Amino acid sequence: MKKKLLAALMVTTMAVAGLAGCGDSGSTGSGNSGNGGGTTDVALKVYCPQNQVDTGIMEQQQQAFAAAHPEYNITWTTEIVGEDKCAESILKDVGAAADVFMFANDQLPSLVEAGAIARLGGEAETMVKETNAESVIATVTVDDAVYGIPFTHNTFFMFYDKTLLDESDIVSLEKIMAKDTADNVYNFYFESAGGWKLGAFYYGAGLSVFGPDGNDLEAGVDWNNATGVAVTNYLIDLINNPKCAYDGEISVSELAGDHRIGAWFDGSWNYDLYKGILGDDLGMAVIPTFNFDGKDTQLLGFYGSKCIGVNAKSQNMTAAVQFATFLGNEENQVLRYELSAQIPANINASESEAVKADPLAAIVIKESNEASVAQPTNSTFSARYWTYANTIPTEIRSGEITKDNVQQKLDTFVEAMTK
Repeated sequence: MKKKLLAALMVTTMAVAGLAGCGDSGSTGSGNSGNGGGTTDVALKVYCPQNQVDTGIMEQQQQAFAAAHPEYNITWTTEIVGEDKCAESILKDVGAAADVFMFANDQLPSLVEAGAIARLGGEAETMVKETNAESVIATVTVDDAVYGIPFTHNTFFMFYDKTLLDESDIVSLEKIMAKDTADNVYNFYFESAGGWKLGAFYYGAGLSVFGPDGNDLEAGVDWNNATGVAVTNYLIDLINNPKCAYDGEISVSELAGDHRIGAWFDGSWNYDLYKGILGDDLGMAVIPTFNFDGKDTQLLGFYGSKCIGVNAKSQNMTAAVQFATFLGNEENQVLRYELSAQIPANINASESEAVKADPLAAIVIKESNEASVAQPTNSTFSARYWTYANTIPTEIRSGEITKDNVQQKLDTFVEAMTK
C-alpha cells in the first residue's frame, strides 16, 4: 500500500484487428457496430503498474482476452499508473480515465464517493465472493456492495537476519530486544510507515478506529483509554531503546548489508532487495507478540489488497467488466504470480503447487490469516488517520510525547480523528 510505485505515464496503443468470427452479433457494448461478421468496435483503456508492462503480462492478457472474445474488435490503450496513484489519476477526469484499472484498496472510499468506480454484479461479483476469503472480500466491499476484484495481498510481515536471531527469538518483541548483540547492532527497526505499521500495536491490544470493522463513525476512536496509554508507554520505551533503530535516521538496507539489524517489518515487494543483500541468512516470520501492561499480545498488521476496478463512466461497460473479471480470474492470478511474483488472493490460485512451495507466499498468506486486521475503507479514516497517527511516533522520537503527557496527547489524537 505505502510502497511508492512508479506513477510516470507511458502510453502504448495496440489495435487487435481481424477478430471477426462467430461471436454473437447481439453482444452488448458501445462503440461502432456494423463491421460485418458480427463484431463490435470496442476501445478499452487500462491503467496498470510498471511491472505489468515490463514483464509483458498485460499485453499477454489483452491478447488472450481478445482471442476469447471474437465478438469484439478491440483497440487497447495501456497507461502506466502505479496502484498507489490510481485514484489520483482517475479523479482528475473520470470520463477520460481508464475503463479498467489496478489500484490499492485503501483508495476505494474516494473512488466510490466520486462515483468513479462501478459496483460489480453478475459473474464478477460471484467470482469475488466464491473464490476469496472473507477477509479479502471485505477489502473491496463498501456497504455490502462489491467494487473490485482482489488479485494479490497487501500486508507486511517480519524479516530477520538469521546470523543475529533464531526461531526461538522471533516469537516476541521482548525476546528480540533481549537478544545479546554487538554494540553497533540494532535488534529491531521501528518504522510506522505513516501509521500503517504503527497500527499493529494498538489493534493488537484490542483498540480500534471507528469500531472493529472501521466503518462505524459513531463508535469513535478508543486509543486514549487506559489500554491506549499502556500501548503508547510501551512504544515510548521501544522507540527510545538504544537497540532500536528508527526510520529516517538510518536505512534497513544499509544495516542489513553489515549484519547490523536483527528484525524489521516490510512487505513482499522488498523481498528481492533483502534476499540480494542477505542471501540464505534472510529469515521471514509472522509479526511477533508484544508484552504491554504484563500481557503477551499478538501484533495485528493492517491487511488490504490490490485489486481491479471498472470506471463507472466507461463507454464500453460490458467489455470492461468482462476484461476486469478475466484479469482477476484464477488462471491469470497464477500467471501474474509466475511472471511478477504477486501472490494470488484467489483461494484456488494460492493452492497451486508453485505458490504452496514458495516460502514468501506461505508467509504472506500466514500473516494475512493469523496476524492481521482489515484496514478500514471509509473516507473519514483515509482522510484523517494517516496524518494524525503519524504524529505519535514522530513526537515520541522528538521527545514531545513522554509518559508524563501521554493521556493529553492521545486525547488530542482522538479529538482530531473524531471532530
